[in-house]
Amino acid sequence: MAAQIDEMDRKILASLQRDASRSLDEIATEIGSSKTPVWNRIRKMKEAGIITRQTVLLDAEALGFEACFFVLIRTSEHDAGWQARFLAALTARPEVQEAHRLAGDIDYILKVRVKNARAYDTFYQALISEVKVHTVTALLSMEEIKSTPNLPL
Repeated sequence: MAAQIDEMDRKILASLQRDASRSLDEIATEIGSSKTPVWNRIRKMKEAGIITRQTVLLDAEALGFEACFFVLIRTSEHDAGWQARFLAALTARPEVQEAHRLAGDIDYILKVRVKNARAYDTFYQALISEVKVHTVTALLSMEEIKSTPNLPL
């Protein structure tokens, strides 16, 4: 169920999505409010689970992680034990930036960020040694056209 937020909350969230490192004074000025009401709203949105954490965005390529693979996985296993092993394998690997269970022909899609194709192969070999999968298709992203963690508020 979606949380109930008003227009002021949306302005605060949009401002935080742009740059959460700014001071409360800067955010309040930007949205046309004062510091205390902004702080109270942010605190309430944290308590409600709307704001889950604050972090920084890193440039993967600047840090040498030049290859981004989208990995499509089909499995013939769907029992709870397999799912637990699969989740543990994904959680243990920092290369996996995203993992989604899908409806349709593909069971899972992973976004995997690594330094190069050899590093992807190391990841792949480790994954299939831990969990049985039916098929794996790896798609190398040639160019990131758009990527944003921001929600369309």
